[in-house]
Amino acid sequence: MSRLIGSIACLAIPSVLARLARAPPDFGIIDIVTEADHDRHPGADGQRIFSEQRPQLMGIAYRMLGSVADAEDVVRDAFLRWRHADRSRINNPAAWLTRIVTKLCVRLLESAARHQGYVGIWLPEPVPTADGALGPLATIAEQETLSFGLLRLLELLSSQERATFVLYEAFGYRHREIGRILDISEQSSRQLLHRARSQLATARRHPHPFDRHDHRQLVRRFLAAARQGDVATLRELLAADAQSWVDGNGRTTARAPILGRENTADYWAAIARRPEATSVDLARTEFNGRPGLLARRRSRVIAAASFDLGPTGIESIWLVVNPDKLGHLSGP
Repeated sequence: MSRLIGSIACLAIPSVLARLARAPPDFGIIDIVTEADHDRHPGADGQRIFSEQRPQLMGIAYRMLGSVADAEDVVRDAFLRWRHADRSRINNPAAWLTRIVTKLCVRLLESAARHQGYVGIWLPEPVPTADGALGPLATIAEQETLSFGLLRLLELLSSQERATFVLYEAFGYRHREIGRILDISEQSSRQLLHRARSQLATARRHPHPFDRHDHRQLVRRFLAAARQGDVATLRELLAADAQSWVDGNGRTTARAPILGRENTADYWAAIARRPEATSVDLARTEFNGRPGLLARRRSRVIAAASFDLGPTGIESIWLVVNPDKLGHLSGP
């Protein structure tokens, strides 16, 4: 099994993702910090409130940005604003913090070409979700908003379309609330959501309910077949329109999606035969709302794979081997 992922990870090289310089946005009176507020400490209650809201704030920021590092930066910035704010003027801390995080994300999305210079396929950073660190994942819609496929497609949207879609679909905000967060009318929020859904509908596969046990079993069978070079079984497990996407920022042979059952099966069987895959340990885990697989060499994560299922088999395989997107999975 270790032969399957390890050889692809060997194709990855570090990339330098430029951090986007950004000035603090003007959020109006809700974000005013007076001189007297500057040294205010959040105190036990302030820390508790922020800690309670942090999963949702991280969930919003990650879905907006597709980057764990950028999401953590945004949430850290929000905490500093929370720490310095006059909280006696804040009646609804959850709404205040959601507004701040959303505005910071919109500002970041609009500040530069985020993936300029990236070579090959760009995928979001894989992130663990079993502990609920990115908010609720109880429904198919909530799970889908964290999937690699949808997060990749969200890059097609404007910053406000993306914010509206994430707040509405993933967190259940109504249009009146979204309007207050984005400083737009309720009707504008409805129009933004309609445009977002229309753009996504042309490229988005319909979310398919899946049983986690069945999902794990199917992935296990796929990996076993790939390790053995059993192309016939691989084709049996894949949907006819299966796709495989590999993000390595230039150090991978697959710089475009691998399309079709036969091509996908042949690709993964060939990878499994590479000798460098033998030194890799595999561990099953959950990230981005799906059962997934992590490949490690000497305790360092070198690849992460996720599988999307459809009614006729595995529809999409997402593989991240860019080391800049995997460091947070290796732990301290």
